[in-house]
Amino acid sequence: MEKLPKIGVPIIIGLVILIVLISKSAVTIGPGEGGVIFERFGDGINTEKTYGEGFHIVAPWNEMLVFKVRQQSISDKMNVLSVDGLQVQVNGTIWFEPEYSNLGSLIKTKGKDFVVELLDPAINSAARSVVGRYTPEQLYSSKRDVIEQEILEEVRKELDGQFLNVKRVLVEDVTLPPSIKDAIERKLKQEQESLEYEFRLVTAEKEAQKQIIEAEGKAKSNEILSASLTDKILQDKGIEATMKLSESPNSKVIVIGSGESGLPIILGNQ
Repeated sequence: MEKLPKIGVPIIIGLVILIVLISKSAVTIGPGEGGVIFERFGDGINTEKTYGEGFHIVAPWNEMLVFKVRQQSISDKMNVLSVDGLQVQVNGTIWFEPEYSNLGSLIKTKGKDFVVELLDPAINSAARSVVGRYTPEQLYSSKRDVIEQEILEEVRKELDGQFLNVKRVLVEDVTLPPSIKDAIERKLKQEQESLEYEFRLVTAEKEAQKQIIEAEGKAKSNEILSASLTDKILQDKGIEATMKLSESPNSKVIVIGSGESGLPIILGNQ
């Protein structure tokens, strides 16, 4: 009984040490994350293996560094110069993701803050290069999708072989100085009004052509009809009209002869 306390103390101490070691050795990697081992007594970051989601045991003297490996996005505001030297603010969003199998190499070469150290400079460089090719009017109006694609291509060139993939670039807004913006909007409005006026002229011209064609058609029809009304047809039509008039109970027709065309000469009717 007297020896029990003396034996229990080392056991308790050993259990505490064991619990501490297990807690430092056990690592859980969450969804969409990956881990790399930092070997304190080795070569630092182990670039050979990337650890996936789930529970892992590592040596207590090593450290598991965990990073997001799913697709991520960052937004940035960049002040750049247009082709004519005008300062323009471009607001954009970039979607990217680390190369999963090369996560260790990315962290070893660019550090934990690889977004700041690698991605931000590449985006700014690409934006300056691309925006510097266009005028403010092109940036403000019709070139947005082209600019996005060109910035994406430039960023990919900057990051080639850097273990970081850029998926998409979105230019959300281009902010120009108010005076330049107002001038562009006035010009665009004038161009729109000019296009609308031209459209009305074309429509009026087409309507006039339509009326001319219809009038020519009617004239041709009347010409054909007049040519078909021979003396014989006129005589038959006159006789037919006279017969209908004579059959009326309230009318009295006196025919005194016929004219040169053969039509009856009506003296009168009552």
